[in-house]
Amino acid sequence: MVTLYVISTTPYAGKTALCVALGRRFRRDGHEIGYMRPVTTARTRIGECMVDEEAELMRRSMGLADALTSIWPVCLDPPTVESILRGEGEDYMKLITDAFAQVSKGRDIVLLEGGSRCTQGSAAGLSCDRIADRLQAKALLVAKYDASTVLVLDDLLADRERLGDRVLGCVLNAVERDRMDFMQELVVPFLGKHGLPVYAVLPTDRILSSVTVSQLAEVLSGEIICRADLGDELVENLMIGAMSVDASLAYFRRKLNKAVITGGDRPDIQLAALETSTKCLILTGNFHPNPLIINRAEEAGVPIILVKHDTLVTVQLAEEAFQRIRFHHEKRIDRFERMLAERFDFAALYKALGF
Repeated sequence: MVTLYVISTTPYAGKTALCVALGRRFRRDGHEIGYMRPVTTARTRIGECMVDEEAELMRRSMGLADALTSIWPVCLDPPTVESILRGEGEDYMKLITDAFAQVSKGRDIVLLEGGSRCTQGSAAGLSCDRIADRLQAKALLVAKYDASTVLVLDDLLADRERLGDRVLGCVLNAVERDRMDFMQELVVPFLGKHGLPVYAVLPTDRILSSVTVSQLAEVLSGEIICRADLGDELVENLMIGAMSVDASLAYFRRKLNKAVITGGDRPDIQLAALETSTKCLILTGNFHPNPLIINRAEEAGVPIILVKHDTLVTVQLAEEAFQRIRFHHEKRIDRFERMLAERFDFAALYKALGF
């Protein structure tokens, strides 16, 4: 049995996407898969239970039957952190090893998903390097492209040093397409010389960087007042409707599959947006739209999100939503799997894992 620990160098680097895609690939190749997220920091109520929502979504995506308490054994939420500070914490490493014994039964490979960075959990003695040592796990690092290439390299090499020989290599994710040649020709050889093979360089992708209408509504604390049944539609772009109506049509036609943010008291702009490829309208200032707008949106299949914030705050919150994308959408999963099939060196990974 092999244990592979997928660890990101920064938050939102793409480790969940990689875990899902790798797990599905391993399963298609005939391997029995287990999954565990040893340390989490947030819990959500689903029915009568408090769960790690990401771990629960992963369990569903990979068709696992393990108990949630085994999939996410330790949650460092505020009460737990306070107990640690008071010296009253449990033996959390034992909780992890006991859970691992459950999820690894009868499995060929267990995927461990790390936190937002390698050092997360250090205060409780649960940093990724300590967990990797205890569970005899091999590590795969995931780094998200940043215009400051030095920072990406610094993070990767620091984690490589912390984890030592347990690191098999890394994946460079969400690279701007005009920087792909630079990464392949200079960065990949550089990392290889420093003992960090690169299994894939993955470009940015509109579908992978999109959010759903429902996610936007959640982040904005908004209410979907029209076509809530289309909450799972993907939004790829944001546009602000603050111009004159004469210029609005030409402006809105520049981008497809967008959310248009505009004042609730601007029916002229709202109608113009509905004439173009708009996935949803976000109306600010808590102004309910004219019934004509609602009828037109119903016909066009465009949800309307009503928010209380002003336009500036709404734009800031919406942009943050695109930085905190949840991966669990079947269209995104399919796209990422295809990208990995084209660009990931599975032969090298399987050799490193001893398959």
